[in-house]
Amino acid sequence: MFKLILFLILFGYIAGVANAQAHFETDNISTSVGDLKITFIGHASLIFTFNGKVIHVDPDGGLADYSTLPKADIILITHEHGDHFDLSAIKKLRTNQTKLVLTETCAKKISGDIVMKNGDMQIVQGIKIEAIPAYNIIHKRDNGQPFHPERIGNGYILTFGDKRIYVAGDTENIPEMKTLQGIDVAFLPMNLPYTMTPEMVADAVKSFIPKILYPYHYGNTDTSKLVELLKDEQEIEVRIRKMS
Repeated sequence: MFKLILFLILFGYIAGVANAQAHFETDNISTSVGDLKITFIGHASLIFTFNGKVIHVDPDGGLADYSTLPKADIILITHEHGDHFDLSAIKKLRTNQTKLVLTETCAKKISGDIVMKNGDMQIVQGIKIEAIPAYNIIHKRDNGQPFHPERIGNGYILTFGDKRIYVAGDTENIPEMKTLQGIDVAFLPMNLPYTMTPEMVADAVKSFIPKILYPYHYGNTDTSKLVELLKDEQEIEVRIRKMS
C-alpha cells in the first residue's frame, strides 16, 4: 500500500512538471551539431536547450513556476530591472554547477560567477557568449534619463554550433546593433515606451539581416505592424510567439 501511495505521489509530481511545461511554445533550430530547442516562457524569459545544456535567459517568477522547470546550467541576466532580474527565480534554478552570467550592476545584489561588460566574450560550459551593448537613445523618463542608460545592460550573442543567436535585452536600434554580422536568430524587444517601436525594430534588422526574427518583450505593441513593415524583406522570417 505504501509503495502504491509513493508511486502515485511521484507520478502526480512528474505529471505536474510535464503539464507545467506543456503550455509553453517551443521551436527547434537546426545547427551543425544538433538541434537547439527554444522555449518561450513569456516577456523576456526564454530557455535554450542544447546538447544537454539548459540556458535560462532573464527568468521571471511572475511568468512561470521555476521550481517545476529544468535546473540551469547557465543563467543569463541582461540587466537589473525586476522583470529581468528575479532573485527568487534564480534561486530556484541555480545549482552548485550553474554558471550565472550577469552585469556589474546585478553583481552588486547577488554573487555571480561571471560578470560581463559590453564587448566582453566568454566561453561558458562550451558555449561562446558575447556581451553586446543595450541602451536607449530616444525613449526617456520624465526626468530626461534614458530608461536604459548606456554601458549598464547587456544583450548577448550565443553560438550554438554554426548558429549565432542574438538576445538583445532592453535596447533601441543602437549603432552597435546595426554593425552585427552573421546573426541567424534575433530576439528584439518592442515594449513601449521602454524599448523599440516596430519601426525601430524594422530599421535595425534591415541593417544586420537575421535569418529569423522573434519580437519579444513586446507588451501591448501590435506585432502585426512589424510583420507589415518587413513583408518585402524576403531574407528575414518573422516569427510571432507569446512573448508579451
